[in-house]
Amino acid sequence: MHIEEENGVTEQSDWRAVAAATGPGDRAAAEAGVGLAYRSAGLDAPARIVWARSPLEAVRLLSGERTEAGEPLPHKGASVRDALRDVPIAAERDRLHAELGPTGWSEHWRATGESLWEAARPLVDRVRRGVVEALVPEPDRAEESRIRLLLLDAVLGQHDAAWLSALGTGPKSGLRGLAEVARTAGWWWPYENVAVIGERPTALHRDEAGRLDRGDGPALAYADGFALYAWRGMPVPGAFLDELTSLTPESIRTEGNAELRRVMLEHYGYDRYLAESGAEPVHRDGTGVLWRIPLPGDEDVVMVEVVNATPEPDGTYRTYWLRVPPRTRTAREGVAWTFGLDADAYAPLRQT
Repeated sequence: MHIEEENGVTEQSDWRAVAAATGPGDRAAAEAGVGLAYRSAGLDAPARIVWARSPLEAVRLLSGERTEAGEPLPHKGASVRDALRDVPIAAERDRLHAELGPTGWSEHWRATGESLWEAARPLVDRVRRGVVEALVPEPDRAEESRIRLLLLDAVLGQHDAAWLSALGTGPKSGLRGLAEVARTAGWWWPYENVAVIGERPTALHRDEAGRLDRGDGPALAYADGFALYAWRGMPVPGAFLDELTSLTPESIRTEGNAELRRVMLEHYGYDRYLAESGAEPVHRDGTGVLWRIPLPGDEDVVMVEVVNATPEPDGTYRTYWLRVPPRTRTAREGVAWTFGLDADAYAPLRQT
C-alpha cells in the first residue's frame, strides 16, 4: 500500500525506502507501470517485456546475448526513454517552477528531492562504471562508448526517486507509470517494441554518509552475481577485502597502490599501526603527541595523539587519534588545525 499526501506527493520517508529497497519486487505491478508509462506518453505498450537480474545482464541482453530461456531479444526498435521519462519530468518541473517561482522551487527541491539525488547520483555513476568495467576489461574506446550509450537509454527506476518525490505522482500526474515501476523494480530500458526491466539489487550497504561501504563482501550485489565492492565510498577489488583480515604493518607498507594502502590503514587502525610498526613521536607538548608515518610513494600520514581530559565512568582516560595535514610540525599546531585555528590562536580555557 502506497502512502500519499493529500496533494498526491508520496511522503519523503516512503521515497527514501523506495530508493534503498532491495530484494524481489512485484513483477506484475512493474509491468503494469511500464504499460501505463507508455500510454501516458501516447505510445503503444511494448509487444514484449523481458526481465534481467541486473543492469549488467540487461546490457548484455541488449547487446545480443540470449535470455535465460535461451531466446534472442526481439528487434527492440528505437529508444523511447525521452518520451516516457525526460519529457514528462521536464513538463512537470516547468509547471512547478512557474507555480512556485525560482525561490519557491529551490526551497521545494531542497525539502524533497535534493538529498535523495545526492545519495543516488554517485551510486548511479558507480553502477554504470561497474557495467563498463565488466564488459570492456581491455581498452576499447568504441566498445566502451557503445556500452555507455546503452546505459544512458535506461530509466533509473528506484533511483529516480528524487524527481518523483519532488514532482508528485498523484492521480492526475503523468508520472504515475514511472512511479509504479520505481516502487517495484530497478533500472529499465524502454524501446518501441521491447522493454527490459531490471530487478532491484539483493543487497545494499552504505555508511553514515551514504557512501557504498562494506568490509566483508560486496557493498552492492545483484542476483546474477554482478557486484560492486567499496570501502567508505572508494571502489576496491573484491579479493582485496579478503586480505583485510590478515593485515600486517609490512603488508601495509609494501602495498603499491596508495589509495588501497589508505584503506588498509583505516581498517587496521592508525594507532595499532603506529604501535606495531615501531614508529616514534616527532613532537610532544601540553596538547598531545605528534606522530608521522612515512609511506613510500604517498604523502606522510600525520596524527596527533590526545587524551580526553574527562575521565570515563571507570576512571580511565580515553585516547583519541586526530589525522592532520602532512605539513603539521607540532602537536599544538595539529590540534589547532582541527578547530580551524592557527597554533598561536589556540588557547582553550578548559579541556573537555
